[in-house]
Amino acid sequence: MRVLLAGGTGLVGNAVIDASTQTGVALMGVGRRATGKLKQEIVTSLGQLPTLPAADAAICTLGTTIRTAGSREAFRAVDYGAVMAFAAAALEAGTEHFIVVTAVGAAARSSVFYSRVKGEVERDLSALGFTRLDIIRPGLLLGDRSDNRPVESFLQTIAPLTDRLMRGSWRKYRSVSAESLAQYLLALTALSAPGIFIHHHGEITAGLAGSGANVT
Repeated sequence: MRVLLAGGTGLVGNAVIDASTQTGVALMGVGRRATGKLKQEIVTSLGQLPTLPAADAAICTLGTTIRTAGSREAFRAVDYGAVMAFAAAALEAGTEHFIVVTAVGAAARSSVFYSRVKGEVERDLSALGFTRLDIIRPGLLLGDRSDNRPVESFLQTIAPLTDRLMRGSWRKYRSVSAESLAQYLLALTALSAPGIFIHHHGEITAGLAGSGANVT
């Protein structure tokens, strides 16, 4: 199975690459920088993607923060523009299954800019016409990032406590490790039932438990 991966240098994308060594999934990286871990990589501007090879599925883990990007416009260029460009290129190449990581709380009409951009990209991906679209909305992501995110570092420290307090409708905000999420993303590539599927913390943990994978 061949799977296109955009965002391989980030926290989740890097974990997907590591996890793929234990599966039969052959990843081809697509991004502005080479990961240095994959045999096949297309290094290109995500705003001007070349023709991509056909693949069984595409995984998109692209994402940044306004602080890292430097402005709202620069953030939107990545979390909306680059994601949509990758999706359009994958679809044009004949890829019918697209898997994207957004965030819990994504809503196109949200008053929160971050959540609104995530919701807008979900809305517009849904209109592209993939046979199957999996939208993953994790809560706090656990793992060591290359960039400095002091707020996230603090939240990761207190996650064991806050996770226990999040019950009922708040359960979807619980944390998940990048490694666990990566296993879940790779497991989704084997699914083919048509439709648009949204996955929160409950679906992620249930799916991993059903596969016998370690859930952290």
